Amino acid sequence: MAKKATVKAGAKPKRAKVASKSKAVVDRRTGGRRSSDNYGDAFIKLLQSPLVAELVAAAATAALAALAQEGIGGRGRGGNAVKRAGKAAAKAIGDRLTTEVDEIKKAAKARRGAKA
Repeated sequence: MAKKATVKAGAKPKRAKVASKSKAVVDRRTGGRRSSDNYGDAFIKLLQSPLVAELVAAAATAALAALAQEGIGGRGRGGNAVKRAGKAAAKAIGDRLTTEVDEIKKAAKARRGAKA
């Protein structure tokens, strides 16, 4: 078993180290920026990409079409219409992403065939 630490008479007690509030580590390659800043920049670039704009447009169009088809009247079915609009938007995004991934796979396959 470990011995318990004792304080000798006349000895000054050690002060507890105070942890600094900022744990950021400066990386000289990034000019002192934190890695979280890089993630934020990457996220902003992703949001500004044409693919995301297309996905949002497809989702909005599908949702509006579903709402128009359901008809938002005073019949008390508003919640159901919104639910269907959300499902239509999700399906439109899924279909568009599937198409995009298939095109990327085809291009990669064609590129591998050209190198061989």
